[in-house]
Amino acid sequence: MFVEERHQEILRLLNENEKVKVKELSKRFEVTEDCIRKDLASMEAKNLLKRTYGGAVLPDTLHPGHTNIVSIRKDKNIKEKRMIAKKAVELIHDGDMIFLDTSTTNIELAREIIERRLEVTVVSCMLDIAEVFTATKNVKFLLGGEFNRSQNGFLGELVLQMMENFRFDISFMGVVGADLYDNAIMTYVPEDGIMKHNAVKKSSKCYLMMESHKFDFKANYVYATFDDVDGVICEDGLSKEIQDKLETYQTKII
Repeated sequence: MFVEERHQEILRLLNENEKVKVKELSKRFEVTEDCIRKDLASMEAKNLLKRTYGGAVLPDTLHPGHTNIVSIRKDKNIKEKRMIAKKAVELIHDGDMIFLDTSTTNIELAREIIERRLEVTVVSCMLDIAEVFTATKNVKFLLGGEFNRSQNGFLGELVLQMMENFRFDISFMGVVGADLYDNAIMTYVPEDGIMKHNAVKKSSKCYLMMESHKFDFKANYVYATFDDVDGVICEDGLSKEIQDKLETYQTKII
């Protein structure tokens, strides 16, 4: 079979199943897995598909309608976000200084912190999180900077200056997408990414708050690698391929 014929068949399979796996394609076409990976890379360059860890999907199956506007995102996938938050709160102890970035999943974590009556100091740039903590006296809350409407929070140079002398016991970071091939953790807004990067570097422990499907999505700005974080907190089990790759980065799965 010629290369172009193989590409056409891969596209047909994608349209039928919405995703394909490298191992399955290798067996189907009786070629090496490296050969299939080169096929997928070539097809991705033509915007025919999007590579994921262990395979590929059609471009329009990746987060259809995804937006960086917090007011639109915060009421979506609530069940999954609450599951992640309930796992994350178990890592927090009284007296901790915590960083919560501009993440809609962290809004749910803020609610869990109140539910557990934890006495902590929270640093965050997100107004939605600040609103949650107005309901308790147990939590000290700090924020400030230049207001960003899409993130409903504060970003920019003033935020970075305020963060300069902080050292966090633990930080919880939102994720737009993650690429296990390139060891990249991504967000949309560069200013948000710079803030996240600073927080990761100033944290004794750092955990990603991410729904499992975000391993199949890429965004515009890389703010960290898996070597920079201690763990990934997901709502559901991950495939063995993803687990194995995270193990090579020594990234814990929760």
